[in-house]
Amino acid sequence: MTDAVTRAADLLKEHRASIDRLDAILVYTLGERFKHTQAVGKLKARHDLPPSDPTREAQQIARLEQLAQDADLDPEFARKFLNFIIAEVIQHHRQHQT
Repeated sequence: MTDAVTRAADLLKEHRASIDRLDAILVYTLGERFKHTQAVGKLKARHDLPPSDPTREAQQIARLEQLAQDADLDPEFARKFLNFIIAEVIQHHRQHQT
């Protein structure tokens, strides 16, 4: 291998190691987030509150879009990602109400 190819392989390895660490952080962060949303779902069920809160969801989407812009992340991707999470949370909340 040439020096350039070896250096490129080393850089690729470093980037992949960083990606792997970040993936672990994302998974553990989502796990922690869902622990809290599960608690919220149980609380809502106990007090006959609706599983969905459109006002809060809209606020969170706007907040996440701003965070995405600040982080140089596509706000549309952030919106889709949060919508996916919100849909999953609402499904969990509905399960607590049955």
